[in-house]
Amino acid sequence: MEKATIDSASNAEEEYVLLDLGDVSLLDIPPNAPYVLSGLDTMNPVLTICDKFKMIGEYEETIGTCLTFAEDIGKPMSYTEFMSSNVEEVPVVEEEAQPSETNGCSREAAEPKQATRKELKATACVHKILKFKLLDSDVPSPIS
Repeated sequence: MEKATIDSASNAEEEYVLLDLGDVSLLDIPPNAPYVLSGLDTMNPVLTICDKFKMIGEYEETIGTCLTFAEDIGKPMSYTEFMSSNVEEVPVVEEEAQPSETNGCSREAAEPKQATRKELKATACVHKILKFKLLDSDVPSPIS
């Protein structure tokens, strides 16, 4: 996600844009590759990665607001705490009075003792998605 700053005469407003690279996900782009993102204030920004791949972008409005989150890892919590903190309702299954003889282990032994507590904090609201497509001249030729 990139942050674009739009300057107006009276004050500065920050706008967050989600970069969608789904159409170019099969390219072999190394981690931490250098890139240049230019023309954010135009209808078709350009993204160049490693001076090798050049992509053209197009803005798409989102339906509603997209929220982005960052994960904070807190103290460990028990399985019961984890299950009770889940907002999704899960149907309750009756337990057998004794462990099943077919699988040779009790349900208690199969459940994890503790799960790590994770807190999500909203980091930004996104109203636009910037979807990139590879320029035709940069399409790698198929290997024969």
